Amino acid sequence: MSSHREAPQISKDPVADSTDLYAFVSPDQPDTVTLIANYVPLQAPDGGPNFYEFGDDVLYAINIDNDGDGDADISFQFQFTSRITDPDTFLYNTGPITSLTSPSWNRRQTYSVTRVDERGSHVLGTGIPCPPCNIGPLSTPDFPALVSEAITTVAPGTKVLAGQRAEGFYVDLGAVFDLGILRPFEQDHTTFGLAGTGLGTMAKGVNSTDGVNVHSIAIQVPIDQLTADGRTATSVTDPTAVLGVWTTASRQKARIFGNWPGENYNSGPYAQVSRLGNPLVNEVLIPMAAKDYWNSLPPAADQEFASHVAHPELAGLLNVLYPGVFPHLASYVSSGAPRADLLAILLTGIPAGIVPGFQNYTGPRQADMLRLNVAIPPTTTGASNLGLVGGDPAGFPNGRRVFDDVVTIELRAIAGATLPLVDPGYTPDAAAGAISMGLTSGPTDLTAMGTENYLSEFPYLGTPHSGFAVPAAS
Repeated sequence: MSSHREAPQISKDPVADSTDLYAFVSPDQPDTVTLIANYVPLQAPDGGPNFYEFGDDVLYAINIDNDGDGDADISFQFQFTSRITDPDTFLYNTGPITSLTSPSWNRRQTYSVTRVDERGSHVLGTGIPCPPCNIGPLSTPDFPALVSEAITTVAPGTKVLAGQRAEGFYVDLGAVFDLGILRPFEQDHTTFGLAGTGLGTMAKGVNSTDGVNVHSIAIQVPIDQLTADGRTATSVTDPTAVLGVWTTASRQKARIFGNWPGENYNSGPYAQVSRLGNPLVNEVLIPMAAKDYWNSLPPAADQEFASHVAHPELAGLLNVLYPGVFPHLASYVSSGAPRADLLAILLTGIPAGIVPGFQNYTGPRQADMLRLNVAIPPTTTGASNLGLVGGDPAGFPNGRRVFDDVVTIELRAIAGATLPLVDPGYTPDAAAGAISMGLTSGPTDLTAMGTENYLSEFPYLGTPHSGFAVPAAS
């Protein structure tokens, strides 16, 4: 998945495991940017009585680089505190939760938000309430109202929400990690020479994240509070229009276990244990032995891993798994030429002049960050979930919107669909443009199969799946 279980150590620490990161110009508030960092992956909605929550001992941050050096110029830091209101019950709630102050809600979280920039640390808010998890019709009879109550303005034009949301990322994980089966070829597998491979005509794609929830940290900030010069650029070619964004989670270096479970103490400086910029980079490009090490580093150190982007293992595997289907890609891989297209898309941004009317270049420093050109307005009609490769410059890799089909986009890129950006003489294989997760009915279908509908306003990710309404196993 995008980054749900991407590294051996962090997969054992879900409250610190960043799963997805989104950064986009807010479609209903185009003078602002919305940043969403998801944590705590693969939540079963009916996972009580200890429902999911953020880690009180984790320092979460959403970081912005506005000068292209791969280091944070602005960080929004979030720290959480949990408390129990009734120590004599095992229940999460003893009655309906009709407001954030309902006495029947037993286990609740609050959080603080701090902005760190060149002027120092500025506490924007403390004691901000998280909404509860969406338990069911008796416990949370009007869940959207609880979320509305929890959305908090912490500065002029800046609002935050931290809590459970429906998983917005979609992927056919069972196919991808079953030796890279590409189910789009199920439609007519003979077209791409797959007859006789034993795959036959397969079922449609299966959304592995159907019906699960995540915990989201969402913040909406005026654009002029994020750019290097404090203004909102209007020209796409203005270098100050491009922001680099990534999220991190950190833990204190020392932990002392007490005499009874739960009596633990943390101390010392914070050490980063998780990070995420572009989707699928650690998941698919970084070798297994380096994944947790990669998680500990800032984007500024990513030149060390650039060879894995320039020579992606999966590009070679496609030729092994599907002999004869990607002949042009096979020839390119065998030549040993580095993938300059992937290096640009993922590590530097795309310079002006390559795609007409588009650029999200942050400079030569190679760093894995979402790169968002804030001068490109949001697409409000006819948006494509294939983003830039679907003719929609407001989508991935120009930042990332909640509905962008990043798996399909990146698989097509790895298969060679984007090589003509840097090598006009290269002709992509027909199969490269046919790769799809098969989870949406078309490039303008903004709702993933099996997920809750996205919202048209903050926080954009849908209402979390109710524990009471978990679908029966098929």
